Amino acid sequence: MSAVVVLFIGLGAMALAYFVYSKFIAEKIYRLDPDFKTPAHEFEDGIDFVPTNRYVLWGHHFTSVAGAAPIVGPAIAVIWGWLPAFLWVIFGTIFFAGVHDTGAIWASVRNRARSVGSLTGDVVGKRARSLFMIVIFLVLLMVNAVFGVVIAGLLMKFPSAVVPVWGAIVVALIIGQLIYRRIIGLALVSVIGVIALYGLIILGPSVPIQMPEQVGGLAGNAVWILLLFAYAAVASLLPVWMLLQPRDYINGLQLFVGLIILYGALVLLNPTLVAPMYNSNVPAGTPSIIPLLFVTIACGAISGFHGLVASGTTSKQLDKETDARFVGYFGSVGEGMLALGAILAATAGFASLGDWNAMYDAFGKGGVNAFVEGGAYIISNGLGLPEATAATLLTVMAALFAGTTMDTGLRLQRYIFQEWGEIYNQQWMKKPAIATLLAVGSCLILAFGAGADGSGGLIIWPLFGTTNQLLAGLTLLIVTVMLVRLGRPMWFTLVPLIFLLIMTVLALLLQLRSFYEVGNYFLLVLDVIVLIASILVAMECAASLKRVRRELATKSEG
Repeated sequence: MSAVVVLFIGLGAMALAYFVYSKFIAEKIYRLDPDFKTPAHEFEDGIDFVPTNRYVLWGHHFTSVAGAAPIVGPAIAVIWGWLPAFLWVIFGTIFFAGVHDTGAIWASVRNRARSVGSLTGDVVGKRARSLFMIVIFLVLLMVNAVFGVVIAGLLMKFPSAVVPVWGAIVVALIIGQLIYRRIIGLALVSVIGVIALYGLIILGPSVPIQMPEQVGGLAGNAVWILLLFAYAAVASLLPVWMLLQPRDYINGLQLFVGLIILYGALVLLNPTLVAPMYNSNVPAGTPSIIPLLFVTIACGAISGFHGLVASGTTSKQLDKETDARFVGYFGSVGEGMLALGAILAATAGFASLGDWNAMYDAFGKGGVNAFVEGGAYIISNGLGLPEATAATLLTVMAALFAGTTMDTGLRLQRYIFQEWGEIYNQQWMKKPAIATLLAVGSCLILAFGAGADGSGGLIIWPLFGTTNQLLAGLTLLIVTVMLVRLGRPMWFTLVPLIFLLIMTVLALLLQLRSFYEVGNYFLLVLDVIVLIASILVAMECAASLKRVRRELATKSEG
């Protein structure tokens, strides 16, 4: 089948959803109010609470939630065929992710910009809050530890990406000053920033920087991991306007330029999808498509991490409540577009089915490598760019997005420690510097606890997909309880959360069996903890839901 046909069907569906469905959700379900005083204005401090232009905030939210996940997940899931991955990305973006992200922003904004875990105490109860915060902390721990490994691996494998990846920080600092101090207009700043980023990408192959295999007794990738966490710690303490916002905004524009290049090359080349529509001949050991498809593709369809960003950093910067539709729903659409690009690159970027089968000879294969190699093949043959340049462009895209997610993730983990300090009245934990040290320390303990190469985070990574999707379901539960309390329709959040919880619990149970069969009792115990915590939170939410509906029924009768 023609990749161009699939491309236009996907883009058309997501565009229609934004202009029609998201408008209905914003006006009729969440009832976003342009006159509501948002926490960004109420608690403005110039550091975390900063009223922000919606385009800049969209860039922050979109690039923070995207990371490398909407590339990795879809580019692995096509092992079951391109059609299941395509359908889940499209329907997941429209009916799950957009509703989830917008709802999480709205719920947080209406509760003094508190995180979805913290506000659970008011919406549901203190027990649910404590359990939910554990799940949230585990997700952030996994994201931060593993994305450090992912970025370090890309920098080791592609030395040409080092200058663009680190140079982007300098560009962001300059852009932040230009935007915040209003030295020049946003449009001109955007053009300058994108040109600077792509100038660095072009420069990268000419000045490759290769980290030695060993530095002072540490592996090269371990040194990169330490440098990345040192940077992320500093970045998490800086005012959001100085680095976080401009870095995310420029990276968001850079992604769209990259997608235009990839999509343009697809249209010009018009390749065929060499992968099967539905793959009935999967490699031995490949798990069942149901329920694993729905946890393999998280970002790009729906992801619990989105709720953490939406209620952690985005809600503190929202200028008007009505901006939540553009920032949240369109941010999800942007991620869906990236996931669609990953699917097409990983299925149409190979010369033959044999080449594709060679890449996907086992479950878990593909990922970033399939995206970079397949996308470089399409761009090179469609636009005539050297394949090495195209590969560098796509590698930098993946690394920059992973970096922005890590920046935001560490700031969110700092917020979690500060919220724990507030909940349990521990004043020392509420201090930003101490909370940041606790966040970085926990990540480094996980990363280096299993060896000197810093890849320890990969040990618990198999739990990320299921834990992350449970978090998304639980976030939708909180939003649903709030809607019921306000007497508004709940089905638009309730149906997605029921589907998500069923699929994710099934996946967790399958994982339990596999961990037991291979004797991995560490992950087995963690899996049980996450499963029990999630079930208890769900039960608390269900009880709260019934209680609220009963109270509303009593009031209506009276």
